[in-house]
Amino acid sequence: MQPIGIFDSGYGGLTVFRSIADQLPQYDYLYLGDNARAPYGNRSFETVYEYTLQCVEWFFEQGCPLVILACNTASAKALRNIQQIDLPRIDSEKRVLGVIRPTAEVVGQYTHTKKVGVLGTRGTVNSGSYLKEISNFYPDIEVFQHACPLWVPFIENGDYQDEGIDYYIRHDLELLFAQSDDIDTVLLACTHYPLLADKIRKFLPDKDITLLGQGNLVAESLTAYLQRHPEMETRVSKGGTKRFFTTDSVADFEENATRFFGEAVRASHVHLEL
Repeated sequence: MQPIGIFDSGYGGLTVFRSIADQLPQYDYLYLGDNARAPYGNRSFETVYEYTLQCVEWFFEQGCPLVILACNTASAKALRNIQQIDLPRIDSEKRVLGVIRPTAEVVGQYTHTKKVGVLGTRGTVNSGSYLKEISNFYPDIEVFQHACPLWVPFIENGDYQDEGIDYYIRHDLELLFAQSDDIDTVLLACTHYPLLADKIRKFLPDKDITLLGQGNLVAESLTAYLQRHPEMETRVSKGGTKRFFTTDSVADFEENATRFFGEAVRASHVHLEL
């Protein structure tokens, strides 16, 4: 088997995996959550790169010819080095893709004011990756960023439906829109954040503002990628299987993964040196 690998530091990537599996159900998939070392958002570039590369190498050992980093922080802090430095050394025929470029490629289709807001972890925001990528595709779009460091802990702890997080969502949105009243598109640049979409919409200053999650965008980009690269598409096995792995407690992963993936999952443990 040569499944497609899907990686995240924890659970958030399951929202992307859900969209990919819905749009491309014919392929085999492996999902790995590095829950033992999550969250990645506040870790250094060097640490995120080290952890991500270790997980990518694990996918390769399982036979994956293609790995999707369904994690904005890993995409921002590790993807470029892995693509440019490690893949030529490991196997020049394997591929690792991220979630930032597919999002940046299409965000211009959603904004009329050319003002886009980006909400993400500190790691993603501080990397400036969205500023660079969106500018490459749409030089006329102005991007306003804001880091929301408390959102992921609420989500990971299962408290994202409680009223306790409402204050932080309202406050963070106020800080984002204080940068520009003309923002008409808000990008959720963390794969955890779709679980907060209903609450975020409630506190947006205008109901006509577009709220963009990444799941469908990444799934559509992967579909197009496989169509453009038949040499990769023919390598990926097609059995319609989905297997889940975690570096932490299997019981905890299975309990929490359901709300991200939308169905019950069964997982296995992977031991990686911390």
